[in-house]
Amino acid sequence: MTPNTARRRETSRRAILSAAFDLLQEVGYAKVSIEGIAARAGVGKQTIYRWWPSKGAVIFDAFLMLSEATEGGPPTLPDTGDLTADLTTVLHATVAEMNDPRYEQPMRALATEIALDPELAAAYAERLDGPLKEAKRQRLRSAQRAGQLANDVDLDVAVDLIWGPLFSRWLQRSGPLTAEYADRVIATALNGLRPRRSGETG
Repeated sequence: MTPNTARRRETSRRAILSAAFDLLQEVGYAKVSIEGIAARAGVGKQTIYRWWPSKGAVIFDAFLMLSEATEGGPPTLPDTGDLTADLTTVLHATVAEMNDPRYEQPMRALATEIALDPELAAAYAERLDGPLKEAKRQRLRSAQRAGQLANDVDLDVAVDLIWGPLFSRWLQRSGPLTAEYADRVIATALNGLRPRRSGETG
């Protein structure tokens, strides 16, 4: 009995998250409602409120479900020993993801909700942003050990320097988000982060 109940619960949960994601693509975040999600998923509204406190929380879990299905496992960054090449691979993939219509709506919706909902912001930091940042720090830490970054570089600041400009440009629509722009970000960040040779200044 219990396994069947758990199975039904998981089936309902996935139906809700799939419905939320589909509606987000069809009508946009502003028009998505708990009532609409419930109707699309074939569940009662109270079922959704039993598991999620808000529409933003449902969308966040829907986005996580898609990310887990696409990537699987904890986040990691490639480490071939060539920092520039690895960052180029990762940032080009980031640009492609941000420009992908499947991801753009949920990511923009999440950015809005996170700015307004402290509880959702905390969940985002714990379940998604925190693990991603740690993966980025680990790759930069490996570059430090290989002598490709200065030993005294603040890795948290370095992560912001490398990934922050892409998110800012995407969020504010302040210019085209392209692979070429990502390449310029990498070059600019690493030119300031690499250890200086003896006698070099500024």
